[in-house]
Amino acid sequence: QVQLVESGGGLVQAGGSLRVSCAASGRTSSRYAMGWFRQAPGKEREFVAAISASGGDTYYGASVKGRFTISRDNAKDTVYLQMNSLKPEDTAVYYCAAGMLFTTTTRNYDYWGQGTQVTVSS
Repeated sequence: QVQLVESGGGLVQAGGSLRVSCAASGRTSSRYAMGWFRQAPGKEREFVAAISASGGDTYYGASVKGRFTISRDNAKDTVYLQMNSLKPEDTAVYYCAAGMLFTTTTRNYDYWGQGTQVTVSS
């Protein structure tokens, strides 16, 4: 069992930056690939970024590529999402997830956090 807790969300102006974190606990959480997803009101949950268990591979959704960076510190069991050049359309609840596969698909992630709200004002 892996428990995930996101933090670091908040309100930021368009063009600004924010870093959200996901602290993992439980058995060998560093074995898992980690992903960030987001969901805006009335919309489907959207893939944002993923990182492999070792941290050697990353992948980004088209809407955030070049602006967001995913990283992990396995010694701290924490995954980060650095978000730069934020836009109002980035407003959503951001969720981290853990799974055995390095993938963009929600159904392949086994554990989910409760989410953290990110709001970007124009």
